Amino acid sequence: MVAVSKTVGMPEVQRAREAGIRDFGENRSPLFLQKQQAFPGERWHFIGHIQTNKLKDVVGRASLIHSVATRHALEVISRLAIERQARQAVLIEVNVSGEASKDGAASQDLPSLLEAAGQLPGVEVRGLMTMAPVLRSEHDDAARETFASLRRLRDNLAPDYADADTISLNELSMGMSDDFEDAVKEGATLVRIGRRLWS
Repeated sequence: MVAVSKTVGMPEVQRAREAGIRDFGENRSPLFLQKQQAFPGERWHFIGHIQTNKLKDVVGRASLIHSVATRHALEVISRLAIERQARQAVLIEVNVSGEASKDGAASQDLPSLLEAAGQLPGVEVRGLMTMAPVLRSEHDDAARETFASLRRLRDNLAPDYADADTISLNELSMGMSDDFEDAVKEGATLVRIGRRLWS
């Protein structure tokens, strides 16, 4: 579980640490940097929309960047990582549902993004990430189908990278406070929980 701490302050993060939580997620680089510097012993995940001019605050400090969706972002991350003598772990964000309001690469563009990532020495791809549509009712299956689609996409591509040095597709980051149970049923290895944790 990644505890999404974007709406809480340092005291809440400290209490979560005392309760045994070690993975935290932020979606804005200034807060990411502030909290990561305050609690450097924890695993800090960057889960927000990537602005390449803000990546200097994140690369080399994030245990995992969840939201990489373009070749340009991969190239910037690689360059910064090399400058810092590091290799940055990332997930490729995929817009499985095709919603215009969602970030992420189109499913059909994923193979070319993975191919590009494999040529960048400062990047290590650990898996995929997606965001599901907002549930319209408790009987809405759109979220679960989105998660199942990402898992199938991963399962289809994973054999192509079985021997790759810097690409593995082991991680599936999917599911938040309202839909994490469906995400886990469909194979999520990382869930991003905010409101349900802090409220």
